[in-house]
Amino acid sequence: MTEKLVQAINDQIIAELWSSNLYLQMSLYLKAEGWDGCAHWLELQAAEEKEHAMTMADYIIKRGGRAKIGMIDTVPEGWGSVADVFEHVYKHECHVSALIDNLVDIASSEKDKASQDFLWGFVREQVEEEATAASIVSKIKNYGELGLHMIDSELGQRQ
Repeated sequence: MTEKLVQAINDQIIAELWSSNLYLQMSLYLKAEGWDGCAHWLELQAAEEKEHAMTMADYIIKRGGRAKIGMIDTVPEGWGSVADVFEHVYKHECHVSALIDNLVDIASSEKDKASQDFLWGFVREQVEEEATAASIVSKIKNYGELGLHMIDSELGQRQ
């Protein structure tokens, strides 16, 4: 792997860990507001983002590079309503998709087919994560305040 690609993946590791912290903070926020199911969903999402970071770090190491965790910036602490939280989740997932797309472009420009293949797995996963977040936002908008309790219960079922 080229140094440029190693650095780009290391930057993504930091972004994934920031995402993990963001979702964990959102989880704590919603738990304090009494939305335990939504909090549970976000806690699992936080763990998934951390797993992405570790998968990327392991990949760098397998390819002979040095995985590094740099400074991770603080995350916001308050969002307003449950709808506000999940709207933020959706926008953040779109942002992460753009970051992953850029990584694929870097791997392509560095002519690293193994890394392109590795990163395409994250592209596919991002499509799912965006779709899931969009679906939650849509349900919140369509069901309104009364349906929010049903959505909270549904999200609490995530394993």
